[in-house]
Amino acid sequence: MLPLYKPDDYKRVLETALLVASEPLPLAELKKLFDQEFDDDTWRSLLDDLRRDWTDRGVELVQLSSGWRFQSRPEYQSYIDRLKNERPPKYSRAVMETLAIIAYRQPVTRGDIEEIRGVAVSPNILKTLEGRGWIDAVGHRDAPGRPALYATTRRFLDDLGLRSLAELPPLTEIERVIDLGQTALAETPPVRPPVVDPAEPGAGTDNTPQPVADDGQLDLVTAQAQGSEPLGSQG
Repeated sequence: MLPLYKPDDYKRVLETALLVASEPLPLAELKKLFDQEFDDDTWRSLLDDLRRDWTDRGVELVQLSSGWRFQSRPEYQSYIDRLKNERPPKYSRAVMETLAIIAYRQPVTRGDIEEIRGVAVSPNILKTLEGRGWIDAVGHRDAPGRPALYATTRRFLDDLGLRSLAELPPLTEIERVIDLGQTALAETPPVRPPVVDPAEPGAGTDNTPQPVADDGQLDLVTAQAQGSEPLGSQG
């Protein structure tokens, strides 16, 4: 084990761990790298410095809902796509509308979605979104039949390159993406806020999303969602 004497040594360890990781690493996991205990300001400084070190490269360090990871910058995604043999799946307007309703009105039942859309919601639509890892049942409403309540997952946020529901794009952008028939809700450039601890979603307004279901699993498919290829998935 190499001795660590200065900040650059710690940054190098952080850099290595993040580059080889197959999924975003939360701060709690990063803290396991060192025997020393650092305060939050020190961790913020180390990660912010490391992020600046990669400013002029084709890869960037980003903070997502589930943690930190390196990924390719969106402007280079068109070149990386040439190495792929499979096209990303496209989803129907019904699927996209259902996902948008869940994201902005969660938690909601299937009946809530049908009331907003004005049409029946096929069980296959919810199964598609659950299979994609974007939504999950987070409970049941205290009503006849105890219908399931659906909310988005942390994987949904990670695939969109977001840290919290508060960073979701405006509803007008969601409508534009649905009209274009895209594969995800984040064709617009993802938000790049300052390096701070993830904020909890707000509460109390109709336009403020509420809970997020934490599925704890990621398959790193952000190339479809925000046009960026995660690093470290090579193992």
